[in-house]
Amino acid sequence: MGWLGPEEWAAVALSLKVAFWAMAASLPPGILAAYALARWRFPGRQILNGLVHLPLILPPVVTGYLLLLALGPQAPLGRALESLGLVFAFRWSGAALAAAVMGFPLLVRAIRLSIEAVDPRLEEASATLGAPPWAVFATVTLPLILPGILTGAILAFAKAMGEFGATITFVSNIPGQTRTLPSAIYAFLQVPGGEAAALRLVAVSVAVAMAALLLSEVAGRWVARRVAGA
Repeated sequence: MGWLGPEEWAAVALSLKVAFWAMAASLPPGILAAYALARWRFPGRQILNGLVHLPLILPPVVTGYLLLLALGPQAPLGRALESLGLVFAFRWSGAALAAAVMGFPLLVRAIRLSIEAVDPRLEEASATLGAPPWAVFATVTLPLILPGILTGAILAFAKAMGEFGATITFVSNIPGQTRTLPSAIYAFLQVPGGEAAALRLVAVSVAVAMAALLLSEVAGRWVARRVAGA
């Protein structure tokens, strides 16, 4: 991709970094939330379900603004985290957080569907043999839901690569710091003669999205075959 300029390369590299950490940070709570919604019955379950899927319903700008209100430099929580060395507003880490929040519903839904497809009697059989809940999950449930985890992770990664509204509201559009692919495309379209650079980044975005979808299909089928043959 020698046809990309330094500023365009910086946007691509930052987007990959943001998307990776958004996906990685989402996985543990995503698996926990999916398992809770699929298997547990508790007061407030529907509230949790609503909160998980809220980013799909709210305009992304609203999600970004809520993050700014909660974690901005003037917010009590934001100041408390800053004292611990954790700063999100107007930082690449904030872009990763916003992207993680926006992709979280897709991640949870894919994993939840996989968990619901697992016969609970398999888990119950292991439990009756004396296995603790964590061992049942690790040895029975987890191998069976690996295709869903992979699919959810790749969807979350792709969503993070394309996130714009929440990111630009929470961390702005700072070149080299928070300017991801979508923000760079927007910025190039605002200046005369920037259409060519914007078009090149659009091509990169399409290529990454298609690669993510293809990888999701291939990885899901591979894991499914491994699980079936185990």
